Amino acid sequence: MRLHKVYHRFSSHSLPTPLSLLHHHHLPKPLSSSSRSPLPKAVPLPFRFPALHSPTSSSGTCYNTSSHLKPIPMPSSRIHNLVPVNAVAVEDGAASNASDPPHQPTHSASPENQDLGANGYQFPPPEIRDIVDAPPLPALSFSPQRDKILFLRRRSLPPLAELARPEEKLAGVRIDGKCNSRSRMSFYTGIGIHLLNADGTLGPEKEITGLPHGAKINFVTWSKDGQHLSFSVRADEDDDSGSKLKVWVADVETGKARLLFHSPDVYVNAVFDNFVWVNNSTLLVCTIPLSRGEPPKKRFVPSGPKIQSNEQKNVIQTRTFQDLLKDEYDEDLFEYYATTQLVVASLDGSVEPIGPPAIYTSMEPSPDEQYILSTSIHRPFSFIVPCGRFPKKVQVWTANGKFVRELCDLPLAEDIPITFNSVRKGMRSINWRADKPSTLYWVETQDGGDAKVEVSPRDIIYTQPAVPLENEQPIILHKLDLRYGGISWCDDSLALVYESWYKTRKIRTWVISPGSREDISPRILFDRSSEDVYSDPGSPMLRRTSAGTYVIAKVKNSDDEGIYVLLSGIGATPEGNIPFLDLFDINTGNKERIWQSDKDKYYETIVALMSDQNEGELYLNQLKILSSKESKTENTQYFILSWPEKKPCQITNFPHPYPQLASLQKEMIRYQRKDGVQLTATLYLPPGYDPSKDGPLPCLVWSYPGEFKSKDAAGQVRGSPNEFAGIGPTSPLLWLARRFAVLSGPTIPIIGEGDEEANDRYVEQLVASAEAAVEEVICRGVARAEKIAIGGHSYGAFMAANLLAHAPHLFCCGIARSGAYNRTLTPFGFQNEDRTLWEATTTYVEMSPFMSAHKIKKPILLIHGEEDNNPGTLTMQSDRFFNALKGHGALSRLVILPFESHGYAARESIMHVLWETDRWLQTYCVLNSSVDSTTCTDNIKGTEGSESKVVDAAEGVRELEDQQKITLYYSQRSSLW
Repeated sequence: MRLHKVYHRFSSHSLPTPLSLLHHHHLPKPLSSSSRSPLPKAVPLPFRFPALHSPTSSSGTCYNTSSHLKPIPMPSSRIHNLVPVNAVAVEDGAASNASDPPHQPTHSASPENQDLGANGYQFPPPEIRDIVDAPPLPALSFSPQRDKILFLRRRSLPPLAELARPEEKLAGVRIDGKCNSRSRMSFYTGIGIHLLNADGTLGPEKEITGLPHGAKINFVTWSKDGQHLSFSVRADEDDDSGSKLKVWVADVETGKARLLFHSPDVYVNAVFDNFVWVNNSTLLVCTIPLSRGEPPKKRFVPSGPKIQSNEQKNVIQTRTFQDLLKDEYDEDLFEYYATTQLVVASLDGSVEPIGPPAIYTSMEPSPDEQYILSTSIHRPFSFIVPCGRFPKKVQVWTANGKFVRELCDLPLAEDIPITFNSVRKGMRSINWRADKPSTLYWVETQDGGDAKVEVSPRDIIYTQPAVPLENEQPIILHKLDLRYGGISWCDDSLALVYESWYKTRKIRTWVISPGSREDISPRILFDRSSEDVYSDPGSPMLRRTSAGTYVIAKVKNSDDEGIYVLLSGIGATPEGNIPFLDLFDINTGNKERIWQSDKDKYYETIVALMSDQNEGELYLNQLKILSSKESKTENTQYFILSWPEKKPCQITNFPHPYPQLASLQKEMIRYQRKDGVQLTATLYLPPGYDPSKDGPLPCLVWSYPGEFKSKDAAGQVRGSPNEFAGIGPTSPLLWLARRFAVLSGPTIPIIGEGDEEANDRYVEQLVASAEAAVEEVICRGVARAEKIAIGGHSYGAFMAANLLAHAPHLFCCGIARSGAYNRTLTPFGFQNEDRTLWEATTTYVEMSPFMSAHKIKKPILLIHGEEDNNPGTLTMQSDRFFNALKGHGALSRLVILPFESHGYAARESIMHVLWETDRWLQTYCVLNSSVDSTTCTDNIKGTEGSESKVVDAAEGVRELEDQQKITLYYSQRSSLW
């Protein structure tokens, strides 16, 4: 795994805690990032804004425009808020200084709305908007030696102009042609360096200087010795070359930054990988070939028809992938942007091309810096699967680019079965051993990649030197009967191997001795259900080696000769999570709890080992740990814990991100479904709420269903009552500022015990879970039965639509964002369903709210990004569902967000989503104005003749009544309670 390369990705609906450390070496490296990228310069936008809607205008016209693969569960070190190490992109910078719109009816544009054009984007009330516009906290990154911390500054939400930048959708990848990188890639706006003093305090900030004005910084990485930083920079320039990424390096001691390449024509190709430190003075960089030329031109007249054939009668089932190649032009364009020339660049300015130009997707130097493991993809491409399944070649080179050998050249993989735990045939998960100078390991399936095939073993792990001796064969390291899930390396005497099986939720941890072939047999250390969070023993903490890799930290306990490791876990209990750190004897299985979170008031977690910067034995009484601490009302801060005193030393003092909600009320509640399943939820109440004085509140329920194999596992408590309430840009918790009660994450378990498939009783279990949640908040006196709304995003939107269809007695209205509603449009599986439409026709039909559109009588707001790239949730899903609702006179509204993907990114889009949601909740929950959809109408209509993609259905409510509701809503905000 890449060393010291941070990837910060966050969705539009959840902001991360601002910490990023760089361990987690055994996580699978993603093929690429999917972060948002900004424009160097704003570009003109076509007029495609959602319109304001006058109560007297008629409806606008409807704008016409699949499945989520389950990852293999993988044990990993309990490293709080850490991400796989590969390449950076985070939204950063300063918040907008725009003033709040005045309190006025929605049909009158505020000054800011007028800047966007008449009938443009709208803004929510100030109490919501102020929270969303609060400046984000910086991301953090520690040096390899743990003596310095980077504060990586971020900005608030990007403007829509950045999302509007042209992008190419090719082979499952979205590419910004001007940057030659992934599109919508976010960035840092500045880097500050702080010295971490011995007493745990931070020294004054030293700013990285020498960068161009308006620099957009990505892919920040430490050199192994911590003396230099490397990163890419884009600048605000009008020409295309200014948009492309250049590599910069900075001296950590002085803070001075400079360009790595002397030539102004060398740019980073960041479509897949980008650059990596080979040693302390050399980087391996993916560059745009200097001889590339202009992009291919699309033929006006095609050379022939588009043909796909299956005359061999192969069984090829594929999920509903998006952004696939469509024709020969797309193939040429993908090859044009993705082709890379690798170069070795020294800090002294010398540059040496290595290897031929190719579509390199990853490059990993060996721990001893002598070799490079390169992975590339090549033709023939596919029109039915994304680039991750294209033919793949893996080779070993010397560090100066001399070819050593080819490990494999895998063919196109269009035929991977849709069954969970099915994989590609041939070698996979090829990596360097973290505990060896230059030894490779990989896995090969024995079942042809088909999880339905019964075979033992199912996977075999092999290992071999980078340059084997003549006729030296790979060594079998371990055989697995489940699917391989990763390795944590330590040394020749210890490694932990993980395997899992989704259908049974079984997960195992093996102890092996990689250097012993006969005298020490592998043994199972843990064998448990991945659903059983109460039995989770934790994951081993890792320490850094001199080569910059991360291995299991062995700890010596005084003069004891036992082999101890540190297991850090979430500590799930019936009272909530109580994180812990155990000293675990790997031979006997005995453990001693050496640290545990304060369960009464705080939620504390172990983040990373901080006493691993020096070689040699690691002693328990010299242990130093980075921890985090938070409470219901106190945001996360970071501390250094030192043994044996374990006295915490606080190293951050971040301000509260939304002080107006600092005194919100939070409680983890438990209740029971009618079939006896224990359920949990987090109940939030607004600051100052007094049930005796204020009585029941309007309530927003927001959730996301989950599948389980047992009732006991489904009833286990997950989360902590003491965790800080993180509020993202589209979080339902924003409505605490509007004095709603919010029931967040009520468990909606869909259980299929034994041979039963969970989804065969989806609707029944969904309704039963919702009934239990609604009964609980009503019985507590915090919500009124006729003023409870349901909402969700993605699969949560699917849930919300189904509940309005099958449990209309529970909710007054619903909000469904970026969902899929017709499962026949995802016929080869969806979410956690791996049966096809033809194998489970009844299930597909009964689960689809589209098929029950005629039953939906309560108001439903549909929101969807116009450029949704999530498998299964095509924008067409919301469009067709809305037409079905409209065809039955349902009170409904569809909002299509231009340029937005599955999550929403632009400030204009997010503010408008919040406005739409708030208006919907005020009208149909607070005022509860909806009646039977055959005789009523939405109280706001689309603007006649506009290019809006916001559409209302059902007509009939008197214009005067509509106007009165709107006036009441906007002129008496503060008196609604």
